[in-house]
Amino acid sequence: MLKIFNWSGIIIGLVNIFIIGIFHPVIIKGEYYFTSKIWPVFLILGLISCGMSLAVNNEILSAILGILGFVLFWCIKEIKEQSERVKKGWFPKNPKRKK
Repeated sequence: MLKIFNWSGIIIGLVNIFIIGIFHPVIIKGEYYFTSKIWPVFLILGLISCGMSLAVNNEILSAILGILGFVLFWCIKEIKEQSERVKKGWFPKNPKRKK
């Protein structure tokens, strides 16, 4: 059968934007409730996602898991930068947090 369109790139691109969009508020809330000390969670989840990406046979799912893994690694950098934004007063500090 003649394949007219290859939707793989469009699917991967849409999922990529969705994943980044989901993790933007996760970083803000994560820093607010747990401080930047939550970064090892992102590291572990990123390693798991990348490992799963290597183990999956489906190319689209493998690409999505790889993107997820690297977005989680990027979250480590962003959560530390979010702490700096809070110190500068750009984002609210959790009033219940001990100093």
